[in-house]
Amino acid sequence: MHPGIRVDAVSIAGYTPGMKTAISIPDDVFIAADRLAAKLKQSRSQLYSRAVREYVARHSTDDVTAALDALYANESAEAGFATSAGKRVLERSEW
Repeated sequence: MHPGIRVDAVSIAGYTPGMKTAISIPDDVFIAADRLAAKLKQSRSQLYSRAVREYVARHSTDDVTAALDALYANESAEAGFATSAGKRVLERSEW
């Protein structure tokens, strides 16, 4: 390479930005994923990345639920009063 000449990684044919990793999956899952990637006209890497992103997002709600459970487990007396008062108001309201 010549000094002063910059080559962007994205301009190199076949270069994929991001973390590269090797995984082992069952043959039937690989074949089904390969077919789906072709049908969706995207690379296997795109398919796997989107699938993992969706899976992680779906399970991140578990963290939110755990945080809310911890918050309400330590509910103060004032919050208990507010909850009780809110219930009374709702019971008297017409729906």
